[in-house]
Amino acid sequence: MSPSARLAALPCGRRAKWVVLAFWLVLLIVAVPLAGKLTDAEDNEASSWLPGNAESTQVLNEQRAFFPVDIAQAVVVYQNDNGITPANKAEAVRDAAAFADAPHVRGPVVGPQVSADGKAMQTVVPVDIGTGGWKDLQPAVDSLRATAAENSDGMTTHVTGPAGVGADQAEAFAGIDSTLLFATITVVIVLLLLTYRSPVLWLLPLLSAGAALIVAEAVIYVLAAHAGLTVNAQSAGILIVLVLGAGTDYALLLTARYREELRRHEDRHEAMAFALHRAGPAILASSVTVVASMLCLLVAEMNSTRGLGPVCAIGVLVALGAMLTLLPAALVIVGRWVFWPVRPAYGTPEPTKTGRWAHIGAWIGRRPRKVWTGTALALAVCSLGLIALNATGLSTAGTFTGKPDSVVGQQVLAEHFPGGTGAPLTIVSTAASGERVRTVTTSTEGIAGATPVLAKNGQALFQATLTDPPDSQAAKDTVDRVRANVHALPEADAQVGGNTAVVLDAGRAAGNDNRVIIPLVLVVVLAVLAILLRAVVAPLVLIGTVVLSYTAALGISAFVFTHGFHFEGEDNAFPLFVFVFLVALGIDYNIFLMTRVREESLHRGTRAGAVAGLAATGGVITSAGLILAATFGVLGTLPIVGFAEIGFAVALGVLLDTLVVRSVLVTALTMDLDRHMWWPSPLSRRPTPTETGQPIGARGTAQPGSG
Repeated sequence: MSPSARLAALPCGRRAKWVVLAFWLVLLIVAVPLAGKLTDAEDNEASSWLPGNAESTQVLNEQRAFFPVDIAQAVVVYQNDNGITPANKAEAVRDAAAFADAPHVRGPVVGPQVSADGKAMQTVVPVDIGTGGWKDLQPAVDSLRATAAENSDGMTTHVTGPAGVGADQAEAFAGIDSTLLFATITVVIVLLLLTYRSPVLWLLPLLSAGAALIVAEAVIYVLAAHAGLTVNAQSAGILIVLVLGAGTDYALLLTARYREELRRHEDRHEAMAFALHRAGPAILASSVTVVASMLCLLVAEMNSTRGLGPVCAIGVLVALGAMLTLLPAALVIVGRWVFWPVRPAYGTPEPTKTGRWAHIGAWIGRRPRKVWTGTALALAVCSLGLIALNATGLSTAGTFTGKPDSVVGQQVLAEHFPGGTGAPLTIVSTAASGERVRTVTTSTEGIAGATPVLAKNGQALFQATLTDPPDSQAAKDTVDRVRANVHALPEADAQVGGNTAVVLDAGRAAGNDNRVIIPLVLVVVLAVLAILLRAVVAPLVLIGTVVLSYTAALGISAFVFTHGFHFEGEDNAFPLFVFVFLVALGIDYNIFLMTRVREESLHRGTRAGAVAGLAATGGVITSAGLILAATFGVLGTLPIVGFAEIGFAVALGVLLDTLVVRSVLVTALTMDLDRHMWWPSPLSRRPTPTETGQPIGARGTAQPGSG
């Protein structure tokens, strides 16, 4: 037995299986209380999402010298279509006094200010964000809304501004972990029941994936609390979907191979050892590909993107460990009966050899070139939808799938006040240059006015109101003009921040991340495939098919978002996130297929090996794809457009990759290229059995370590 075969046999030994189970039970006892603290370790402050070296981020840091706590402006808007009455004004004055006495308010309350048309009022309230990011905003803003609405006397009231938007975002993300967890578990249970058609077997993959999630959350909590790892609501939510989805995929592949080997081996321990030896490298290569792709995110400028990389990488590594140790031990402990009512008895024929996928492989084999050219052309046509892709960022209103109070308030505010009211620019400079910087700023096109200059510890700060809505392109152009003007002042060291500047800097950083990380991920995945398959042609072909699958998924998604869901566009990071998940996860299925095809090709030749590999893996890979697509589709249940778009596009891409690219396109290309697929490995120079006059027959039962 080879060293790799002996290593594969460790988790399923007659005594070792109990050691593995005991180890995981102890690990879970330690991990459960730590995993429960992960939410408390989340950092949802603005700086944890923004590019660290951006000018707007520097302003956020420097303004702390003027404000001892992080402040977000809440704008309370009152509207009366019949005109603001004296009683309305008196009520707003009383509200302002109540706002000033609220425990979460820091600094002077400004207003109420009546609009020029006399139909609206606004009061600006500085709210202490606290240490919990937007989570601390929600109760504060809820209190403001209740106070404003209590005696509104014919007026409609809203709370908007950065604080109002942040509170509505917090509400949208409230319970995200539990929502995603329960929804994902439900989806996984249903699909596992349909896949296994067993009332018991589904429990073992699900419990193993659940154990992996708990341990991963515990590890991430420890690193976040003690090693500076940044975790936010976005990365914590995606972690749940990724671990349960990828973990279940690995479980399906291993369980399918184990069931196959149970028909060849009377001893279930021997069957699992062989299954691990054969399926283990594919699962390992798959997880390494995902981990390597996720770690590529560490070069991102956006802090939120950079933090997502190690969080997801840790989750996948823990899932890998659980599926290669805990699951095999559990399956061997319970025995063959867990497959009831269709137990794989020793010596019975393997049904996949004559099943649906074997027939599909035979059909493709009759005309492989026509099949792959037609499939590639269809995917290319789907990719034309990229013309509709508008990944330039979302406005405040476009962020939500619904229309929360802050969005309505912003629209009312824009109707009656200058567009940038409630979300001003913040400009910092040296104290000696403060007035000069203010003069230059107010004379810039697109600026309606500015507050007096505050000076402290050699620095100056003031805020400027935009004439255009803060999330509009016109407002972003104004930021560029202001920056150009104030940067030109000698020795002023002026910097421009604020909400509009944040959106502008985030969009540019996301664009840079797309240009750097996407090619980097392709190179990393190509290297992993070349090592695994010991070839050059096959990795290039597989990468090409996955990229085509990605562009087709993006094209269809962009069309649906525009004409079906009527979203205004896509988030700046949307192409990158979808690419990383689709390439990293989509290549999984190609790895699962091609490692089996290579194994079969050693005995049958490449064309027959492709048919045998598709027949053996088609069912399990399809089931895995359906589960992974459904788990990512759960993201669409959140009322945040960015999450809904990522969930839809990744789910669609996984389905395309599973049902079309892997099963049809890759199989047809492999048959057409034949042994040249494996160039320059020795397998590419080995003649097929038909060329040497040998029959193409069924593989004999091999022992671990053969081939």
